[in-house]
Amino acid sequence: MSLAIDKHTLQKYDVAGPRYTSYPTAPTWNAGVNQAIYIDKLTRLGGNEKTLSLYIHLPFCESLCYFCACNKVIRANDPKIGDEYLEYLFKEIEMVSAAIGKFKKVKQLHWGGGTPTYLNEEQSTWLFKKLASHFDIDHEGEIAIEIDPRTVTYNKLKVLRELGFNRISLGVQDFDAKVQDDINRVQPYEQVAEVNRWCRELGFASVNFDLIYGLPYQTRETFSATVKQVLALRPDRIALYSFAYVPWLSKPQNKFNLEAIALHDEKLDIFIRSREQLLTAGYQAIAMDHFALSSDDMAKAFNKGKLHRNFMGYTLKPADEFIGLGVSAIGFLENTFVQNTKILPEYYEMLKNAQLPVERGMILCDDDLRRQWVINKLMCSFYLDKNEFKTTFGVTFDAYFDVEKEHLLQCQEDELIDLSEGAIVVTELGKIFIRNVCMGFDAYLRKKEGHKRFSRTV
Repeated sequence: MSLAIDKHTLQKYDVAGPRYTSYPTAPTWNAGVNQAIYIDKLTRLGGNEKTLSLYIHLPFCESLCYFCACNKVIRANDPKIGDEYLEYLFKEIEMVSAAIGKFKKVKQLHWGGGTPTYLNEEQSTWLFKKLASHFDIDHEGEIAIEIDPRTVTYNKLKVLRELGFNRISLGVQDFDAKVQDDINRVQPYEQVAEVNRWCRELGFASVNFDLIYGLPYQTRETFSATVKQVLALRPDRIALYSFAYVPWLSKPQNKFNLEAIALHDEKLDIFIRSREQLLTAGYQAIAMDHFALSSDDMAKAFNKGKLHRNFMGYTLKPADEFIGLGVSAIGFLENTFVQNTKILPEYYEMLKNAQLPVERGMILCDDDLRRQWVINKLMCSFYLDKNEFKTTFGVTFDAYFDVEKEHLLQCQEDELIDLSEGAIVVTELGKIFIRNVCMGFDAYLRKKEGHKRFSRTV
């Protein structure tokens, strides 16, 4: 389906705004959540039968990708670096496990970074076995890892598969040579195709490609060619992310020639064209920026209204609580966000002193939980049932969000949503601007509390 977006709508909604991988968003968090509070939450977790999702952050990369604003540490490939990190990560695993006091079922395990495949085969095996000795890892659940096609061999993938990983996510971004050179991430199509073939041969259940639109020197034509090459490899899932141009947070982005970056209507046109290519090829649009084959678990979860959103983007939610391990890792349990320190030497020092490396977080109040529920429903389902809100929270949606009524009516006038007495339905146009729709429910954004500059929504 082709979408026509007029310039007025584009200009109106092309503003800075959160991606809502959390609510409240990270800039509002504070140092009030400390080790004592985290241990209390972990202890409470040990007293119930809730299951877990585990995220492990492995921060090292061999080279710097100039577009990346993730928490990473650039280091030449040296086993000693991985060994040192694992020494302290193992301490954190032991301390968290001891605080829980129970062998908890892990329904979902995800290794992210950085570049998790910076670790060699032996180190990956140590880490997986360490986790398995402290948690009950469900091998029927999703066990996923992010990989850089430039840092894997067939043998490394084979070891990962034998350990139990069943889902692979490849960082592709773009196949155009000029774009790759400018962002300092050169990985030819043939290299990615070979890694993709290895993943299929080894029997990984799902392969995901990450793509980014809006990078320097991308055009409608060049990115269309990239999408065609991706379709030839037929990954199960595709994440099509908007480039977050945040040079105030990521200094390497200052290297970019601003005139070379696709902005505004051109950037949006790249996304819409790519979306049409993927839909025509048989992929289903999953929420804001993901696409999946109907056979993939993400498509099944979306169709059942069971998609979730967290710091990994869109994901399944097979577990009750979420724990993050490693430098800068984020967890959410007992209605509390917890984030580790982002600075590697501090992470080491705190663990050396037998202290959990908690830097900040946030305990959600009732209002936070209600707004979080609304934003997740809109971001993940493009649909909100007002009666379900009342059943869940014991208050009437329209009465509780009376202040937001003006925003909703404006969104309806701009054809982003359809309002009725019992529901909010996001339109095809609204799916493109879903972040803007959700911003109207963000109490902290409205008050400018903890507000920092976000990437633009277009």
